[in-house]
Amino acid sequence: MSASFTKTISETDVYLFAGISGDFNPMHLNEEFAKMTPFGTRIAHGALPQCLIAPVLGMKLPGLGTVALEITTRFRAPTYFGDTITATAEITEKLEKKRWIKMTLRWTNQKNELVAEGSALVIPPTPLS
Repeated sequence: MSASFTKTISETDVYLFAGISGDFNPMHLNEEFAKMTPFGTRIAHGALPQCLIAPVLGMKLPGLGTVALEITTRFRAPTYFGDTITATAEITEKLEKKRWIKMTLRWTNQKNELVAEGSALVIPPTPLS
């Protein structure tokens, strides 16, 4: 089983994320500074596309009431302003004794390039009686 969430990352998203996170690194906010970086332009904070997995885990799979115990992420490519990121989670193992689920996570852009990959360990929602 798998589920995904897709969002286009805008300049506004990056500025709002800077305010929320307190990360005002000029590679995210200052185009002239960013031109001198290996990326050649501003990029989104790594945690911005990473957090797009939250609506997948918490609202789709496993669903409402899911508790994330652990999320690991390895960044593979930058996310540029205007990139459309799809965050996908796939169940890979059910740990019946603890009632936990292991998941594989992937983030891709509109060109189907891998932006990040990782894993999650979650407690799924308790079934209603």
